Amino acid sequence: MKKYIIFALCSLSMVLLVLFSGCKHKEQDPETFVSDKTRPVWTAPEKSDITSSMTAVVKVDLQAQYPSIAADFVLNENDLLGAFAEEQCLGVAQVQEGYFFIYINSPAESSSQVTLRYYSAFYKNLFETKDAFPFKNDDILGTIADPYIPSLAVVK
Repeated sequence: MKKYIIFALCSLSMVLLVLFSGCKHKEQDPETFVSDKTRPVWTAPEKSDITSSMTAVVKVDLQAQYPSIAADFVLNENDLLGAFAEEQCLGVAQVQEGYFFIYINSPAESSSQVTLRYYSAFYKNLFETKDAFPFKNDDILGTIADPYIPSLAVVK
């Protein structure tokens, strides 16, 4: 009888341990943007391959989008912004006076949707726009007075 009680107590302890460790696993630390990703090497198409283009004035503002997580965010001279149609790089820009001035080259299909990818040297992490925009030849997206401010999410 004593063996059964000890076995039952051990079994109950194991079940409780599994349950409590499962609860701890579900409780995650607050979301953080800090990572150890290296700065990507994106290459824009050769000028000879360009048949059409558009430009964009982009402002990255993680503080406004994520005030509790990115309260300490600052732009860095090593930040990088890339424009993509699926996996094809259409243009690359570095931050200049708080803005990214990006020249977006023509994608393979002129009706392609463009997404932006942003590398933050501050967080050593990669972000991507939640919404794409259509490529439009000779279009200008944003101005210094009214820049395009994309909604960004961490690339997992």
